[in-house]
Order: sequence, then structure tokens, then C-alpha cells
Amino acid sequence: MTTAVVMLDEGTPPMAQNATHRAGPAELEADIARQREQLAATVNELTGQVQARARATAKQAAIAAGVAVVALAVFVVVRRRKS
Repeated sequence: MTTAVVMLDEGTPPMAQNATHRAGPAELEADIARQREQLAATVNELTGQVQARARATAKQAAIAAGVAVVALAVFVVVRRRKS
């Protein structure tokens, strides 16, 4: 039977790093507040990435629409000249 060793990183809550330590209410509240701040920062970062992609997609759609209008105008002008 093989056992895996899990390495704890800096993001691990203090009470998870020492299994024999029992956190008090103040420590738990501080940990919850820290995790809430980290989650908010992550959500803000992801929101920025989604908004950047949305702006890029909107810009591409506007460019495609402009190209279509120009192509249609060229087609109409060429068609009228042949008539």
C-alpha cells in the first residue's frame, strides 16, 4: 500500500497546517475573512478576463459588419456600371 504526502502551500488555512491545533472563533473569523478577500480578488480577475474577451468579440463583429457593408457597396457599384 502506497501513501501520498501532500505538501501544504501558503494558501492553506493555518488550522489545516497543524492538525493538533484547534482554532478559536477569532482565528476562524480571520481565516474566513482572508479567504473571502482572496475569492473576491479571483472573481475580479476572472471578470476582467471575460470582459476583455467580450470587447474583442464585439470589435471583431463590428469589423466583420463593416467589411460586409463595403463588399455590398462595391458589388452594387460594379453592378450599376455594367448596366
